[in-house]
This record gives sequence, structure tokens and C-alpha cells, in this order.
Amino acid sequence: MELQFSRLHVALTVGSKGTLSVFERSQRTMQKRKEKLQMGSQVLVALGLSLIGGLSTSIGALFVILNQAPNLKMLGILQGFAAGLMLSISFLDLAHNAINSIGFLKGNLWFFAGVLFFAIVANFIPEPTLAPVSDSKKKTKDEGGKDIMKKHRRQVLFSGIVTAVGISLHNFPEGMAVFLGSMKGLRVGVNLALAIALHNIPEGVAVALPVYFATQSKWQAFKLATLSGLAEPLGVIIVAYLFPSSLSPEILEGLLGAVGGVMAFLTLHEMLPLAFDYAGQKQAVKAVFFGMAFMSASLYFLEISLPEEMSL
Repeated sequence: MELQFSRLHVALTVGSKGTLSVFERSQRTMQKRKEKLQMGSQVLVALGLSLIGGLSTSIGALFVILNQAPNLKMLGILQGFAAGLMLSISFLDLAHNAINSIGFLKGNLWFFAGVLFFAIVANFIPEPTLAPVSDSKKKTKDEGGKDIMKKHRRQVLFSGIVTAVGISLHNFPEGMAVFLGSMKGLRVGVNLALAIALHNIPEGVAVALPVYFATQSKWQAFKLATLSGLAEPLGVIIVAYLFPSSLSPEILEGLLGAVGGVMAFLTLHEMLPLAFDYAGQKQAVKAVFFGMAFMSASLYFLEISLPEEMSL
């Protein structure tokens, strides 16, 4: 009798444990589904905020295309300003963060690896061909002058493409920051998106201006500036869904340091020579430092909108 009772007790105990484990499994499944839904909504919010921040480059493009194309001197000054923006991003943001995160030696090695990489790549980049320029009414008798202007336009167009690439690379980690900020809370995400939006308007000007000057096409200028801003929502998508979890933070910081090296090379190799040629040494230098000061202030206000444990 006692043996039967003990067997019955064991059976009831096992059954209750089995029932409990099934209940626990269902609870865990429901919790995982809830977390996935919450994650999906956070991604959508971050995507929307990054679109607001990224597409503000289009506002900068509108400032350009709603005005007449500038003369060469004004273009040179604005190229100097854009070069200052790029140098500030490269040295004071990307390279600086890489050195702080992974050390002076590794940070510099990654930075100069980026410089060397793009110096090699630049040798294989053909000069871009110009889109048809609608200046048939402005025919000049001097064919040599037309050739010089055509050369100027070709150089300026390449400079605009270079700027768009550099700013896209810079905007990509900003999209990641918007995503991480949104995970902290909606207030952080909104503040960060607004700061980035203000920060991106002059970047849109820097991209659209040379393209508009070279092609005389408002659509091309607007399109390229807008595409450079779309790197931000792309950053959100990749960090949320596609980014490999096996990639260590050290390698990520190193890659961003290499991006800084690429941008520094592009600026010194392409943008500064144009600024000096078109605006003259004094005006170009003033424009460069004004651009650096403007971007430094922008980066500062962007930084203070982040929580202490986060940084761009």
C-alpha cells in the first residue's frame, strides 16, 4: 500500500513539474514575442527619426537650388567652408573617437590605412563626365575660355561627388546613434534627431553647391544631397537587422577611424586645391577655419544631446 502511495506521489510530482515547465515555456515564448514587437516598434521609431535627421540635407540643397549658381570666387569660399566641415568631422570626430576607444597607436594605424587605401583607389577613379549643361545662350567667342570653364566644371563636379561620399560615410554612424538613442527612450531619440537635422543642413549645402555649379541641374544637386542623407536610415536598418554581432567594438571604431582617413585624404586632395584656386589663399583659409568652427560647435551640441554613456 505504501509502495503504491509513493508511486502515486512521484507521478503527481512529475506531472506537476511537467505542467509547470510547459507553463514556463509558454510564458517565455510570450515574453519573447512581446520583446520582438517592442523591438520592431523601436526600430520603426528610430527609422522615422533618422529619416527626419538625414533628409535635412535636402533643406540645405534647397538653399542652393533656389538661388542662382555662384561665380567661381563664391564657389571657392564655399568649397573652403565644406573642406572645413570635412576636416572637422575627420580629425575631431571620427579619428578622435577611434584614438580614445582603441588607443593612440591602433587609432592612427586605422586612420592612415584609410588614407593609403583611398590614395590607391583615387588612381583608378576616372574623371566624371559632365551632364549636358544648359548654357547654350551663353556662347562665348573664346574657345579657350570655354575649355577652361569646362575643366573647372569637371573638377567641381568631382569635388561634389567626393563630398557626397564623405558625408554619407559620416552620416552612417549617426544613423546608428539615432537607433541606440531611441532604445534609451523616445526623448533621447527625438533630441538627437533634431540635433542631427540642424547639423546636416550645411552638409546638404556642401554637397549640392558644387554639383549645381557643374551641371546647372537643380534635380541632380537635390538628388545627390538627399542621397547623402539617406545613409542615416541605412545605418538604422543595418544596426537593427543585418549588423554582425561578432564584429567587435574595437574593429568598428577602427573602421570609423579609417573612414576619417578617407575623408581627410579626399578633402586635402580634391577640395582644398579648388578653394585656393577659386577664392585665393586668404579667403579660402578663412572659409576653412569658419567651416571647422561651425562643425565643431555642431558636434558639441550633438554630443550634449546624447546620454553620458553614448557618444558618436
